[in-house]
Amino acid sequence: MKNWTKLSSIALASIMTVSLTACGSETKNDAISKASPVASAAATPTAPAATTPAAPADPVVKLSIFTNHFDDDTSKPYDYAVAELKKAMPNIEVTLVPGLQDNGQKIKTQMATGDLPDIIDTSWDIMQIGSKSNNILTLDDAPETAQFKKDLNKGNEAKLIAPDGHVYGYPYAGTEFIILYYNKKLFAEAGVQAPIKTIDQLKDAAKKFNAKGIIPLAIFSKEKWIGNALLQGFMTREEPKGYGALNGAMETPAALKLAAKQVEELQAAGLFAKNATQTNYDQASSLFYQGKAAMFVNGQWEIPSSQKNLGDNVDFMNFPAKDEATYEKAKFAMNGAGGPGGFAVSAKTKNKEVAIKVAAFMARKYAEYKYTQVGTPIVSIKVDKPITAQVPAMLTRLGKEVIPNITSFATVQNDTNVNLSIDDNSQNLIVSGFTANQFVANLNKTLKK
Repeated sequence: MKNWTKLSSIALASIMTVSLTACGSETKNDAISKASPVASAAATPTAPAATTPAAPADPVVKLSIFTNHFDDDTSKPYDYAVAELKKAMPNIEVTLVPGLQDNGQKIKTQMATGDLPDIIDTSWDIMQIGSKSNNILTLDDAPETAQFKKDLNKGNEAKLIAPDGHVYGYPYAGTEFIILYYNKKLFAEAGVQAPIKTIDQLKDAAKKFNAKGIIPLAIFSKEKWIGNALLQGFMTREEPKGYGALNGAMETPAALKLAAKQVEELQAAGLFAKNATQTNYDQASSLFYQGKAAMFVNGQWEIPSSQKNLGDNVDFMNFPAKDEATYEKAKFAMNGAGGPGGFAVSAKTKNKEVAIKVAAFMARKYAEYKYTQVGTPIVSIKVDKPITAQVPAMLTRLGKEVIPNITSFATVQNDTNVNLSIDDNSQNLIVSGFTANQFVANLNKTLKK
């Protein structure tokens, strides 16, 4: 899961220091008597010199960390952060608890029961479950929080401070967003023009790709959040707040009704593979990388992996709209929200102060890797090291053409039950036979509770 996550990065100062263990040295009285053996034996022995006791080593602290760790985008920054942690705090031993591609179901269950790793890389919806059940710490008064606030990149306050005013975790990503990736070679072969600007053009493209035996859009809808994200992408063409427009609403807004209808029509046009809701990220991304799917939906964090696998044949586009005029007006209303996320701390950890320090450190170093070795400008916190990576062309384009022109981001929807309803019903829209009317009816029931 990738989780969105975006806008310039400058200076990151690590606040962790290396704890050195001093070693005492024991002195000896090496004076040797020149007297005869008898005289020496009778002589009063010299008192041994006082020894300097060795300073005690810092006790080993073992911590478990839950995070995604299944591709370059998730495993490499985590591994980098752990290597840096060993240098800065050698007495800390961390054990990875890898996340599953299960839409967060396992960690949501653990949040409800309190059976949690010490540190959890998580998102706002899961943070809400943890905070309501008192299973994660509120970090408002931690010294690490004060420093994190000072070092945030402008525009990323909502990544750290939750809508309720509290801090529950330390973010590494900036405000991220979802985009559509496409294979330029397959588009040319099928006679499809990019970017696709309207829903009708997307339907037509789906038919052309299906005629060639190519999946039009690979989507890993076994994870419900990606269908949720796809739906919001179409919604933002009409309502830039996205799901944020549902806060306080008693019924489904017109923009979301239209988006649900558009997904239903796209499903009928054959945009998705028949087994899309049984497909995970690894499977969907492989279809795209191997040229078996013409498009792929994911966050901007996908750029390095897609560029690595497809080279110059890959590019991205914004979400289409009902017509070209609407597209031109709304194309830089980004499908992503600056909701809280990052490394939270279990309320039941046995080493709270240490766990908080490690959580903040991991977030900083995770961001440091993404900025310096991937080249992404979309990190939460200032980084004072230079970019060493060869920046992918799509990231360069993102920095020049998209980020400076962003008009808005979708805002956070705060009701957990509403989010769960959207998750379930947006996944259903990917499946043949489920209608937009059913989506709206189910969501309305939740909104009126």
